[in-house]
Amino acid sequence: MDLLFFKLFITPLLLLLASLAVRRWGEAVGGLLVGMPLTSGPVSVFLALEHGPAFATQATAGSLVATIGQVVFCVIYCRLAASGWRLALTGAAGAFVIVAALLQWSALPEMLLFLIALIAITLALNVMPNPAAASAKIDAPWWDLPLRMVLIAGLIVSVTLIAPYVGASAAGVIASFPFMAIILAVFAHYSSGAAAAQQVMRGMATGLLGFAAFFFVLSLLLTRTHLVVAYSSAIFCTLAIQALSFYRMRVPAALPVE
Repeated sequence: MDLLFFKLFITPLLLLLASLAVRRWGEAVGGLLVGMPLTSGPVSVFLALEHGPAFATQATAGSLVATIGQVVFCVIYCRLAASGWRLALTGAAGAFVIVAALLQWSALPEMLLFLIALIAITLALNVMPNPAAASAKIDAPWWDLPLRMVLIAGLIVSVTLIAPYVGASAAGVIASFPFMAIILAVFAHYSSGAAAAQQVMRGMATGLLGFAAFFFVLSLLLTRTHLVVAYSSAIFCTLAIQALSFYRMRVPAALPVE
């Protein structure tokens, strides 16, 4: 019952905070936040508690596979954004599935997946557009945030229920599909245009540095130390990387132009 309570409330609360951050600081910062393991992180905790650290360790490989898939998702969405959110979402989701399936089939070790993820993120940030902030915004309807939270709660419960049947690695991939980013990007695209959605995607790609680090640290520590130590270490690394990324995103804009 306690785990069910956390599944239904903790991750939706994280999505709520990310959504409010978009309204406060803009799409790029919101994308940075949803690039963090806000969904897959709690899923990993639940897998470790319900199925053991070894199972959760196996799931980290799927999450690292999904990290690379998410990078491709961001790039494709940005490239297709001018054609509308439907085409952009379809193309990006299809690219994610193809990349994740190929990497799952290859069964690469976590270390190599982590290195590929870092290279992919670096390349993506060099080819993705960095549009100016959208000027016009449309107020979200009252049901927007509650609907987002219900969808994410349903995802968390579903993934943890099917995990024993699909396997640890596949569960890691499913849990790491960019549901939160899709919700933020599609609404930004619909309400403020392609440039706003591209900001979400670029912010998300930046945030994936911390995402990759989180699961790589877990792959090293979950079966070697206490769960509290493993997850605390992973969270610390992620927050340190995200803090640096946030600083780099915000400071240049505040510097005076000579």
